Amino acid sequence: MILSDIEALCLALHRHERLFGLDLGEKTIGIAISDPGLHVASPVTTIRRTKFTLDAKELIKLIQERQVGGLVIGLPLNMDGSEGPRCQSVRQFAANFLQLHELPIAFWDERLSTVAVTRDMLEADMSRAKRAKNVDKAAAAFILQGALDFHQRQKEHGASPG
Repeated sequence: MILSDIEALCLALHRHERLFGLDLGEKTIGIAISDPGLHVASPVTTIRRTKFTLDAKELIKLIQERQVGGLVIGLPLNMDGSEGPRCQSVRQFAANFLQLHELPIAFWDERLSTVAVTRDMLEADMSRAKRAKNVDKAAAAFILQGALDFHQRQKEHGASPG
């Protein structure tokens, strides 16, 4: 099911379940995972996209191996906050994925995530080859960490979802 926000997603998790963060690109899917306490996001891997069904099967395998109870999918909003064709593609991926594997999903604004991650990699003097290999899963971790930080702030302030 697609949920309206991160709080609803976190409430839908069972004890000790983790979240996956996804950065859906045209050629790859970057994947990151949270710790069971929902505090820290870590890069996991990148799936080279082929056909949807094969990509989804690989993702489902990782979900089952790692006790993942929900997905945070980066939503590539335009800079003015509007949704364009890439957002429609991401939403369609989520809808199609739910046909194969029922799991709570929430979207998270991913504007500038790849830019921020690439900048950090450049500042760390990472080679072009290493950046290319790691940028998608690092962007997924950036997206997931943003959602986790938001969740923690909401918990600290006693805010209710919705």
